[in-house]
This record gives sequence, structure tokens and C-alpha cells, in this order.
Amino acid sequence: MLDDMIMMKTAVIGGGAAGFFLAINLKEMMPEMGVTLFERSHRVLAKVEVSGGGRCNCTNTFRDVHDLSEVYPRGHRLLKRLFKSFDQRDAYRWFEVHSVPLVVQDDQCVFPKAQDSHAIIDCFLSLARRHHVEIRTGCKVQSLADVQGYDYVVVTTGGSPKGEGLRWLANLGHGIEIPVPSLFTFAIDDPQLQALMGVVTDVEVMIPGTKLRAGGPLLITHWGVSGPAILKLSSYAARYLAEQHYRAPLAIRWLSQSDQDIISLLYEQVATQPKKQLPTYNPFGLQQRLWTYLLEKALTTRSQIRWAELNKKDVNRLVNVLMNDTYQMAGRAPFKDEFVTCGGVSLKAINPSTLESRHVPCLYFAGEVLDIDGVTGGFNFQAAWTTAYTVARSIAQTNGH
Repeated sequence: MLDDMIMMKTAVIGGGAAGFFLAINLKEMMPEMGVTLFERSHRVLAKVEVSGGGRCNCTNTFRDVHDLSEVYPRGHRLLKRLFKSFDQRDAYRWFEVHSVPLVVQDDQCVFPKAQDSHAIIDCFLSLARRHHVEIRTGCKVQSLADVQGYDYVVVTTGGSPKGEGLRWLANLGHGIEIPVPSLFTFAIDDPQLQALMGVVTDVEVMIPGTKLRAGGPLLITHWGVSGPAILKLSSYAARYLAEQHYRAPLAIRWLSQSDQDIISLLYEQVATQPKKQLPTYNPFGLQQRLWTYLLEKALTTRSQIRWAELNKKDVNRLVNVLMNDTYQMAGRAPFKDEFVTCGGVSLKAINPSTLESRHVPCLYFAGEVLDIDGVTGGFNFQAAWTTAYTVARSIAQTNGH
């Protein structure tokens, strides 16, 4: 009886977050639509499983976001339009309604209350079964000929770091923005810095000679630097750093005060703590290991002097290191830990209201396969939910739903 009711069929190419969210929403809008999900690997939702340290940072409250360009270096104008129909509040409600309670962290990142990505995965798989979504794993789709017989085709294949997975789409006339890694950490070949591994502190990081900068926690690692500030900067600077072969300079502003405020505070210590040695009295609240390291970098052999011995040249050197500490990147981190790709199908190749191809009727795109990517913090998943919902609604509306 169900087969008799199915008048149309949709092929969803990609078994990731966007693919499942699209398939489920399309079935909820059009129960009579046949939906088949094609996944090239033998596992679905693998990226969801490991995201957020296995907890899945599924969205963000956007409370501290004043402009979408702050969190979406590419695609913010399109998402501003699409968020009018499905934004982070809608995503939050969707998961709660579908029996995935959520919790908001102090940093406004949203996670399943269970603190386990399987809460999302189990939800998707359960709903897919309930709505009779057919899931085919180990199926590599390389042309529309591979999905003949379907009325609609939606590509949700995610990022394509090497670009090979986008070639067949380029052959159909779609412009392709060359994919490069985004959201990665920086390798810095500095044994003294690496010896501080484990230190975490709020900073501002920037690439000298550009307007590229980001703020937030920085984590020093045994290979260089990581943490939200670095990941944000890598997103903003994804294309620039690729052009520089990941050998650009990096400047770190360790303190948030102005240069003049720091100078005043240093001279205040000269007056109030004259007999104490510099390393034993830290007026800025920096972790002791970091403070000692910065002193040695700025003052070398004078790093152990007493505050009373601090002269004008010492102050200038110390302020320069505290406010403009410069390193040379030695490439991306030695681990393949990039979860996001900058680039993909050009947004000029799609209808901005429906995400349908301008070149091939009834072909749609959702998720990271598009030239949309965000900084860390749940923003990339939100882009996946929003674009997937948009396509599902577009197909449903085309059929009178």
C-alpha cells in the first residue's frame, strides 16, 4: 500500500549530518516522498560521532554574534537570508521536539544534555527508520547517471579537501571554489614555547601585515598553538594561509590592556615592589610558566633582575613581547584534524532561496559541499541544519506542501 502512494523519489547523496537532517525533514513534510540516502563509506554519521570531542556541539545560541560574518567567513550573506526561515532557535526546538534534550554552556555552545554525540546519531537513525528512509552504504555517486530514476537529487557530500569529489559537479557547469582546509591548528618550531604545553590563556592572535585577527582562549601544545582563538584565525585566514603554504608569521597579544596601561602598571611595580625579582611577582595574572617564559624572551639575561632595576629599554622590550609576540608558522599541525573545508560549489551556481542548481533543474545542494563554512562553536552544524531544511522545504513546496 505504501509503495502505491509513493509518486516521487529523492536521492540524497551523502550520509552525514546535512543528509540525514534533510531526508528526515523531507519525509516529515512529504510522507509520500520516497527518499534514498547514498553514503560512499560503510558508515554513516561518522563525522557527527567524533565532533565536539564526541559530544557533538550541534549549534550555538548566537547570543554574542553581532554579525554573521563574525562566525561565517564564507556564506554569511546567504545564511542571513535562510535564517529567516530556519535559524538556531528553530534547530534547538527541532532537537528538543525529537527527544534530544539540549544544554547551553557558558560559552553559548549547545550540546546534547547527554554529552554524547550518539544522542544525535540515535535520533537520526531512529527517525530514518520510522520514516522509511532507505540507506545505502558503500555507494559512490560520481554522476547523475548513478541516480537515474529519481525526481530530485540533493548533494550533501560535505567538504572535499582534494576537490576530486566536486569534479562531476564542475562538469555539469557549476563553479567551484577551490577547497582548502579550515579550522586547523598551527605548528610552531619553537622548543621553548612547546615546553609550555598545557598552558591556556585568553589572547588576541593576528597575522602581521593583514587585517586577519581573532580572540579567545589559546592552548599551547607540544607542536605549537591550538584553541578557539587559533581555530577562528585559521578559518578567517584559510585562503590566505593556503597561498602562503602555511608559513606565515603569527603575532600574539597576551594581554587585553592598552600599551600605556601596561607601561603604567610596570612602573607601579618598580615603585611598590622594588626588591622583588621579576619572575616572583606577576602583576598581570598570567600563569607562572608563561610569565617566566615571556620575561626570558624579552629580557634574556636580565630576566631575573629586581623590579627596581627595570629600565626604560627593559620596559619597551617587555611591552613589545606582551603585546606583539611574533612567531613563524611551520605549517599546519602534524595531525589531520581539520574538520571543515573552505570552498566547494560556488554560491553563484545556486538559487539563494531554494538552493537549487542554476544549471541542472531538480538538483539541490546542502551542507559543507557549498562554499559555506564557519568558525568553531557549533556554527558549521547550524549551517548544515539550515541549508538542509531549506532544501527539504523547497522540494515540498514545489509539490504543493
